[in-house]
Amino acid sequence: MPDVALTGGTLTYGDSGGDGPVVVLLHGLVHDATVWRKVVTALGPGFRLITPTLPYGAHRTPMNPDVPLSPDSVNAMIVEFLDRLDLRDVTLVESDCGRAQTVAARHPERLARLVLISCEAFDNYPPGLPGKMLTLACRTPGGIPFLVRTLGLKALRKLPVGIGALAKYPIPDEIVAGWLEPLRTDPAIRADFRRYGRAVRGTELLEAVEGLAKFDRPALVVWATEDLMMPREHGSRLAALLPQGRLVEITDSRTLIAEDQPGQLSDALREFIVTTG
Repeated sequence: MPDVALTGGTLTYGDSGGDGPVVVLLHGLVHDATVWRKVVTALGPGFRLITPTLPYGAHRTPMNPDVPLSPDSVNAMIVEFLDRLDLRDVTLVESDCGRAQTVAARHPERLARLVLISCEAFDNYPPGLPGKMLTLACRTPGGIPFLVRTLGLKALRKLPVGIGALAKYPIPDEIVAGWLEPLRTDPAIRADFRRYGRAVRGTELLEAVEGLAKFDRPALVVWATEDLMMPREHGSRLAALLPQGRLVEITDSRTLIAEDQPGQLSDALREFIVTTG
């Protein structure tokens, strides 16, 4: 897997290659690019699909300890990533986290389209009980190892806490194990995660609202009707806020639509990109 050295550290990423529309897919906390594996397969060779692994706890290479690590610095890292790979007219897609909202608000010139998939928005940040648990773990001595052990318990994965809150259907054990391994085994990754969690500003996504209201480019909001973390009304509210926003609701899914309903999600992405090309 290729990597790119940025100011804050080195990011690995997948790149399907090809001459089709460039689609950059961003994941959420304690996930990596594998969360997009089904969507990448379903969309196929008509698109250039780029899947960076962000420093959200499932990354393998620690970030530069001399550079601040926070949601704001990750926003800057995403823009620098697009710059370093010379990616233009990008369709920026994000699930679960809300960084793409700030990137679109501050750097609309880099994007051709925006896709927000069941994500943090407005005042729902950190989102739900799992989001608050992650923040608390970062601020409590010994909290992160305890959190990792808890998330790793298979018996809890069907319950509406942790990973069970994110996906309606079981995620393969090897995928979940891959997400948790860096936090479980590498103190430097735990330190990164702690720095990020302690720097969360609850007002960040409220601050993005003004910029999103001026993002006059095609925008798609995809929301899970059974989401336990992201209020359903936030989907319609985001779509109404964006000047060219449209809303697609996906049934039989929780937050991670890419895991629960990758076919429906891929169909929605393909139709949106093709019809706004």
